[in-house]
Amino acid sequence: MNTVLTWLYVPGDRPEVVAKALHSGADVVLVDLEDAVAPDRKAYAREATAELLSDPVPGPSPVHVRINALDGPLAQDDVRALAALPGLAGLRLPKAGGAAEVRGVAGWAAAGGRADLPLFPILESALGVERAYEIATATPTVCGLALGEADLRADLGVLDEAGLAWPRSRAVIAARAAGLAPPAQSVFPDVRDLDGLAASCARGRALGFLGRAAIHPAQLPVIEQAYLPSREEVSAAEDIVLAAAGDAGALALADGRFVDAAVVAGARRTLELSRRGGR
Repeated sequence: MNTVLTWLYVPGDRPEVVAKALHSGADVVLVDLEDAVAPDRKAYAREATAELLSDPVPGPSPVHVRINALDGPLAQDDVRALAALPGLAGLRLPKAGGAAEVRGVAGWAAAGGRADLPLFPILESALGVERAYEIATATPTVCGLALGEADLRADLGVLDEAGLAWPRSRAVIAARAAGLAPPAQSVFPDVRDLDGLAASCARGRALGFLGRAAIHPAQLPVIEQAYLPSREEVSAAEDIVLAAAGDAGALALADGRFVDAAVVAGARRTLELSRRGGR
């Protein structure tokens, strides 16, 4: 099972930082051409990223690129410059507002010879959240959804965590309904507050997220630990799977609980994920 739990953002105009990120242990390195890059550095960021991705294996971690906003003038140029490069493993699509925009990116990628390039739209507005399922099913090359919570907060005028509860659940439900992997959580901006990060990850996991984007390597082990099942969860999953062996219907466990096929499937997912952490 090749589950992605950690996604590390790095600015595309700082090749030396990107090089370090590739050896950080992140499951995926996200080279950012959008928010992390000043307007007068956009062209350089694209050129530096193209140079990196000209290598079929840029480093130990696969590389995705967050292109510029889909509603702006730079996104198409980004895709045209990068889509055909052998080191590119996927694209993040910021400010996705609808299926037509996502299909447009898929068309640009196909024109560059990458009709199967994985796409990950980011929901960062009320409109994007409302159209989450439409976006998730826009094209077969959509492989996951994400939330961009900083921009979403600004768009909604949200002042605390409670205001993000529905958009978060909406993203989880839309991804599941579309047959995609659970979305990863948005970044935790305070890189020094690792306890706060762990608590936030626990809340995200309870909502159905899987993994998280990071902005500093120090956040990576905290995210991974938070999203791996505990020994108690693994033990409970083992009991369920053992009891279900050879039985396709509802069944009773030794402690009196009844479980059905959906619960058994969840237990199997827990065991698969536990193997990543050696538990």
